[in-house]
Amino acid sequence: MCGIVGYIGSRQAYPIILNGLKRLEYRGYDSAGIAIYDGAGIQLSKTKGKVSDLEKRVKKEIKTTGTLGIGHTRWATHGVPNDVNSHPHYSNSGELVIIHNGIIENYSAIKKALIKRGYSFYSETDTEVLVNLIEDIKKKENVKLGKAVQIALNQVVGAYAIAVFDKMKPDEIVVAKLGSPLAIGIGEDEFFVASDATPFIEFTNNAIYLEDEEMAIIRLGREVRVRKIKNDSLVVPYVQELQLNLEQIEKGGYDHFMLKEIYEQPSVIKDTYRGRLLASEGIIKLGGLEDHIQKFINANRVIIVACGTSWHAGLVAEYIFEDWARIPVEVEYASEFRYRNPIITEKDVVIAISQSGETADTLAAIKLAKQRGAFVYGVCNVVGSSISRETHSGTYTHAGPEIGVASTKAFTTQITVLTMIALKLAKIKGTISQSNYMKHLRELEMIPHHVEEALKSDTKIRAIAEVFQDAANFLYLGRGYNFPVALEGALKLKEISYIHAEGYPAAEMKHGPIALIDEQMPVVVIAVNSNHYEKVVSNIEEIKARNGKIIAVVTEGDSTVKELADYIMEVPKTPETLSPLVTTIPLQLLSYHIAVMLGRNVDQPRNLAKSVTVE
Repeated sequence: MCGIVGYIGSRQAYPIILNGLKRLEYRGYDSAGIAIYDGAGIQLSKTKGKVSDLEKRVKKEIKTTGTLGIGHTRWATHGVPNDVNSHPHYSNSGELVIIHNGIIENYSAIKKALIKRGYSFYSETDTEVLVNLIEDIKKKENVKLGKAVQIALNQVVGAYAIAVFDKMKPDEIVVAKLGSPLAIGIGEDEFFVASDATPFIEFTNNAIYLEDEEMAIIRLGREVRVRKIKNDSLVVPYVQELQLNLEQIEKGGYDHFMLKEIYEQPSVIKDTYRGRLLASEGIIKLGGLEDHIQKFINANRVIIVACGTSWHAGLVAEYIFEDWARIPVEVEYASEFRYRNPIITEKDVVIAISQSGETADTLAAIKLAKQRGAFVYGVCNVVGSSISRETHSGTYTHAGPEIGVASTKAFTTQITVLTMIALKLAKIKGTISQSNYMKHLRELEMIPHHVEEALKSDTKIRAIAEVFQDAANFLYLGRGYNFPVALEGALKLKEISYIHAEGYPAAEMKHGPIALIDEQMPVVVIAVNSNHYEKVVSNIEEIKARNGKIIAVVTEGDSTVKELADYIMEVPKTPETLSPLVTTIPLQLLSYHIAVMLGRNVDQPRNLAKSVTVE
């Protein structure tokens, strides 16, 4: 979950690497470091804290002239966040320097063996063990750096994306990948290395995404040479043209990326269904689904695997698939699925959902499902990501880069894709009437407009946030399609404000949570027009009887709940099946404003990283 950046070419490396680290800081911000080869030796600076702290330290400590360098922003796994544990790490000789994203699980045994051979260690990290293992092999086997890296990686267990260079050969960087993402930007006799393409998008739109268990030797004046780590066979790399621009990864005048991404939802939802949803013609066309439609039609069940916000999107999909397509659905936490010996057969379809396409637990679940014969379909945002390559087929959400750690537009675009899949399957199976099918196509096409309308309540929601910013706990309640939205609303508040919050089905309130309700407990209730409306009203009355403070999400024009609630957040009238796409908007804004008022780092909340690429 760390971010790595590297450069080799004719430009000055420092500004490229520093700016790249700023763009990757969403991946980890416990500490940061940089190493530049200045023509004579390695200039290295690293510190606990953010990239801005590193920038200040660099000015005092090192020269920044040089055309070869690597940088790192860390999310701590082995070793507490401090200056010593920060990357990059030297080998004992000081000749090799490395950056690493991932976990080396057998580092302790390797470390003990290296200590017996005379190596010393100054940090608590597994990464320092790896760089010294590479050095030991390089000297003992009398091989070049690339070969030493290959031999070393065949001895380690775990996950990694690494970049390493040798100051004795400063025209070369060696990189490798297993389980953690790694992209190589290809320029005119210059090369870039990064965890994703954002650090180098203004320099080139051509990139190679390494597959698992691949390594590359990047050398000036030569083409990138990619090899399999296991058997040393050469690989012909696929150079991909990036569909990304600089404007997408800048704040665009917003105070935070999260706020920008909340406000992007009308446009990205439209981007998600553009060319796929032809409402007037009654057509849904999803390229990844067309050739595999019978897999879904004939499936005994659909199993959805995901984590975090993506898991909540999967819960919404469970309601939609079962309601419309009449296909049994199970929604699993990917982290639990992979460890409980699940029953999976070739008659099952597994849908894996992930914003980044790099979530380690979801990738492991995919591999398990494939081993047992299931057809695996991916729903992810990042083109060329590991999940898009590991699955049999899939659909991209086209949400654009999501920089804020707390997912917003990923959630709504995932639901949009899953809704289109469910509608298409229902139409083919004949489990939805033609009139209902056409109605929902038209309503889905209107969702961007409804989201725009919901965003107009921002000022009112900010005022509600002022009232409740000092609350110690929140309860979120929803029924049916909006129960997952209650879970997601509570998660957003926890993630960025650090206020304890729990989401429940509204009917479950009487089975425990009602004991918590008093005049100090804000209760957010999703009470839009639905089949459960009267039941939700009854739940609200139960809360009122116990002096709970009610913040209700209601349909515009609602009068019943408006009379009962202390505060309301209105959303446009939307069919219940599509309402999660709209009801989530005020909850995103509420959590955002509370976090800002509390002075939290909204885009980089403590202890969290955007893409969980380690267990």
